[in-house]
Amino acid sequence: MNIPKGVSLGFTLTALAAATSMLAACGGSDNAATPPVDQNPPATTVTLKGVVAATALKAGSTTDPTILAGYYQNAKVCVDANNNGVCDSGEAPVTTDAKGAFSITVSAAAALIADIGTDATNTASGAKVASRNVFRVSVDQVKEQSAGIVISPLSAEVIRSVEANGSDYATEKANLATRIGVPSATILTDVNTATGTTQTAMLAEANALSNRFAYAITKLDRGDLYPDALAVPGGDPRLKGLTGVTQATANTAADPRAKITFAQSQQAAFALEGVPRYDHVFVVMLENKATLSILNSAFAPKINGYLKAGNQLTSYYATGNPSEPNYTALGGADDFGITDDSQWNCDATGANAVQDTEPTASQPGLKNSPFTSPCTQAAAVNHNITGKPNLFTALTSVGLNWRTYNESTNPGQDLRTDGIADAAVTAKDYVYAPGTVGGNSATVGDANLVLPMPAGLYKTKHHPGMAYQNVRSAPEWKFSNRTVGGGQWDANLKNTSMYTVPANYDADQLGTDLASGNIGALNFIMPDQCDDMHGISVKGTTTGAVAGTASDCSSVANNVPNATGGAIITRGDNYVDYLVKKIQASPLWKNQQKRIAIVLMFDEGNATSGLNSCCGWNVANSTVANPLKKNADGTWSADLTVNNYTKGNRGHGQSIFGILTNQPNAPKGVSDSDAYSHFSLVRTFQDMFQLADPAKDETYMNRSKYTEQFIASNIINLPEYAGSSDTHFDSVRPTNHAHVIPATYTQKQSADVSAAAQVGADANQTNVWALKSK
Repeated sequence: MNIPKGVSLGFTLTALAAATSMLAACGGSDNAATPPVDQNPPATTVTLKGVVAATALKAGSTTDPTILAGYYQNAKVCVDANNNGVCDSGEAPVTTDAKGAFSITVSAAAALIADIGTDATNTASGAKVASRNVFRVSVDQVKEQSAGIVISPLSAEVIRSVEANGSDYATEKANLATRIGVPSATILTDVNTATGTTQTAMLAEANALSNRFAYAITKLDRGDLYPDALAVPGGDPRLKGLTGVTQATANTAADPRAKITFAQSQQAAFALEGVPRYDHVFVVMLENKATLSILNSAFAPKINGYLKAGNQLTSYYATGNPSEPNYTALGGADDFGITDDSQWNCDATGANAVQDTEPTASQPGLKNSPFTSPCTQAAAVNHNITGKPNLFTALTSVGLNWRTYNESTNPGQDLRTDGIADAAVTAKDYVYAPGTVGGNSATVGDANLVLPMPAGLYKTKHHPGMAYQNVRSAPEWKFSNRTVGGGQWDANLKNTSMYTVPANYDADQLGTDLASGNIGALNFIMPDQCDDMHGISVKGTTTGAVAGTASDCSSVANNVPNATGGAIITRGDNYVDYLVKKIQASPLWKNQQKRIAIVLMFDEGNATSGLNSCCGWNVANSTVANPLKKNADGTWSADLTVNNYTKGNRGHGQSIFGILTNQPNAPKGVSDSDAYSHFSLVRTFQDMFQLADPAKDETYMNRSKYTEQFIASNIINLPEYAGSSDTHFDSVRPTNHAHVIPATYTQKQSADVSAAAQVGADANQTNVWALKSK
């Protein structure tokens, strides 16, 4: 007798007995008596065997996060008959052994769940499970893997995707395999037995999914309402009847939410506060241009074309002049009192003392990277932020990676120091005028003009992670800071006389990474100070009649002064076009199973008067603000550890913010006019990459937690908001377009916007991050 692989002997004998009885009834002589019908035939059973696979993050990697493979010991496996996400005692669960294996006998092949409680052990880490988790496996996969069923985050994701998309098992299995770049036949197998790049890809995705599903069960077990409050169309339902909030914009409707179900929790974990999960986001950082300077400008036709092709935030606020506090806020949702461009180690004393090891002349190639730099601030404001959360370390802590791509860095320099002049690295005089292309293919201007590489093309003040001690000290710091090409001096960087060029130096690691797909979850792209619209003076020499001609990339094209300042905008416009086309031409972008977005934004506007503060910044140039900390007893109090905190947080007008995605069915042409700030973007990224919990304010970093509800609940500790006439405008929301501006409400705007203030809601209330149209 041949027993099918994966089917128990008990099942085979039962089936055989039934078959023998049937043959007896059909065979024999014509005179044989008809046997009696068995009113209680033996029940058929199926024994299902398999494993529950696990992953664990191993901290301390100097490259991308290291994810280990393992199994869950002492997890329960059952048929979840009531679909409540729990292996109830009446569902006869079985328990996995030390190798994560299970064997369960059921009446027929069925979908299973693995209920992984805090008494289970993750063999990848050797530790007890910190938070209950539940993975599912579909009946289709059970039938397909009869020889050995694998319950894992990947199997759970296939079921969730089927439910989210109204699709089927085969489609979503293939989609998941395509998304992470592994064979479809392998995607749902045991990650412990996979090898090479296939295993690496499966581990990275399984780890991210495991975190999502654990969060889903957290929401289910504590009885969250669905959806999250700041994802409810119309606005936060918690504000109804609450004092100290803007009544004109508060949601007055009854709270439409009910206790979350198991199925809802799985979907909610992939769209915190209505912000869907993306695999990769590129943030292209530009400089010093307000909405008025860019919107519909003849000098920026390409950026305006992308704004129309994608989606926009049309009321997006920066923090203020100069650059550094804006980048610090983009990295961690606060400027911590910084209002200048002094280097990150200025006034860093006492508890905030710098912990970095400074490069020395004895280190090959780094003698020109000293940490010493002038400090320009008048007051003693610490520029080295210690003990405060930020996006970079938050991503690493959950096993996700990040990148910064920096243009025109000196080859071999320490990126904690500004770029320096290098006479041995020269470039041609490019013409940047409307209609020309960007990057190193721009039209040559004065063929006789030779431009040496100037100092300050790369500036540490333009790095959103630079101010944070734990980012600079992170093991992955050097690996995660990279180059981007297209610069005017790229071709001759190899000729540097100032540094030792590293072996296999790549002036365009972005291009290399796009080709390989080795991109971070969050990627900041910082053009140099000529290509980001900032502008610096570049002194050149000519071989013609005139020597010492200046070619200032901020205002001169082809050595002809441009009184309107349009040359630097056009230059930046062309460079943006170069970057967007480069990303969109990559295999990564063309893999539409991956969710990828490009953000085009500016660090600051150029407002000098009028209403500038918005969306989490200190209200009305407050001098009484302090950050808040949550105490052990659950209360909040002022955090007095940041010296001269009140010097910062001023707000600085509106600037352009555009979003492009590679999702073919995503809505396009959406404009969200609600007021947002850098804090809103940080909150959005925390939601997008599941770095926070909307039910716990303290999980949102620094001022990104300052929602209208949080402000009202903690007003005694937030005196800067006591005089707010519009707490909606002065608070933080994720950029999810959930709030519907009432018909009678006039949207506030800064002095650097020429259009009339909007009254009432946008015509289109679609989420600017939506992956598909409804």
